[in-house]
Amino acid sequence: MKFSINREQLLKPLQQVAAVVERRQTLPVLSNVLLEVSGGRLSLTGTDLELELVARLELGADAQDGETTVPARKLVDICKSLPAEAEIKFESDGERLLLKSGRSRFTLSTLPSNEFPNLEEDIAGASFAIAPATLRQLIDRTAFSMAQQDVRYYLNGMLFELSDGTLRTVATDGHRLAMCDAEVEGLKEKAQVILPRKGVMELSRMLGDAAGDVQVTVGKNHVRILAGDISFTSKLVDGKFPEYDRVVPKNSQKLVLADRETLKQAFGRVAILSNEKYRGIRVQLADGSLRIQANNPEQEEAEEEVSVDYTGSELEIGFNVSYLLDVMNTLHGDTVEIALGDSNSSALVTDPEWRNAIYVVMPMRL
Repeated sequence: MKFSINREQLLKPLQQVAAVVERRQTLPVLSNVLLEVSGGRLSLTGTDLELELVARLELGADAQDGETTVPARKLVDICKSLPAEAEIKFESDGERLLLKSGRSRFTLSTLPSNEFPNLEEDIAGASFAIAPATLRQLIDRTAFSMAQQDVRYYLNGMLFELSDGTLRTVATDGHRLAMCDAEVEGLKEKAQVILPRKGVMELSRMLGDAAGDVQVTVGKNHVRILAGDISFTSKLVDGKFPEYDRVVPKNSQKLVLADRETLKQAFGRVAILSNEKYRGIRVQLADGSLRIQANNPEQEEAEEEVSVDYTGSELEIGFNVSYLLDVMNTLHGDTVEIALGDSNSSALVTDPEWRNAIYVVMPMRL
């Protein structure tokens, strides 16, 4: 294998591919990135057995075919340390890979490419095209509600639900829920799959650089997204997502309209003196005002009063302030609408000008 490539052409795709590679691996080859040269194209592949990212780059006509695997982090660090616009020459030499650039010389150890694992070659299933900005919005508007290390492993990921012309993402950790919809032209299939947490995060990062529509294929065990010269494949979580519709409040009578930024800042200030472990705050609702209170074991207290558009009976209810702040930070509109029932009912939070996303926050006993 022999080829040369410009540092700027190589660095970004290499960093994307190396991002899925775990530093500590039981299989040494999983710490490596697979380099394949064939027909004047270079393929870079990284995997952790759950995710696989492949980047394809055009090379000059003098490239010689071959394949090998080299330590991912070391290769990234070498490329980052070289000067901008540097030309890098790669050449395999037995069990070593030689890199030359200007007066710099590097020799990297390699492992045989036939030891490198391969996720499913062909994925059959529902396929559709979607704008990368739309798909990233679906992910970013809901990702914060995913569980982190819940024993209910199916919560440590995001539900992708396909139905007639709509793609929906749902995430919940059992205490709050986020849901976002987008219309997808030509989508006729129905499916429900759970993408693992790491896959969701890597996909969001990858979509930020994508240009033109991305092609999504949802199979039985894997999902694959093609974005230009990058191919993303992830195993799906084998489990059943909870019936999320049942936790969305349907008949909340008390509607509160408030300035989002004002409310966010008030929550943030009160949060400073909330219990560090439980993060509980007390919300008191009355005509035209919303009062927020917090205290902690050190007997410290904080109170804020915000003017809101509300007329109705008084209500006192407890919440985890971190969950409310997460929603306020995710919404982008000037106004926020909070629908409440009684002190034991969940809050339904939406942007009145953009109802494609809804957020449910369960109450807390104080």
